[in-house]
Amino acid sequence: MVKGVSRRVIVVDSPDPQLFEQAIFILRNGSAGDGVTSRELVDQAVRIAKSYTRYHVPRRPKRVSPLLAGLSGAALIGAVWLLVAVL
Repeated sequence: MVKGVSRRVIVVDSPDPQLFEQAIFILRNGSAGDGVTSRELVDQAVRIAKSYTRYHVPRRPKRVSPLLAGLSGAALIGAVWLLVAVL
């Protein structure tokens, strides 16, 4: 337990809750006084959270529709039957 220390933080809700719920950015002392506004700090934190989820969340593979899978399976079986019948 730490006593007597106060920190400024930015809490950003996750753009994709599959990976994390919130991102917490702990600001350095005096970081807002270096010509950077509070709004710019929040915007940068949101950009970082979004870019992290864009590159670190595994993408779901696109699924083939059941109709397309059934039709392609039927065509393959039909082609095999036709090949066997001709030979």
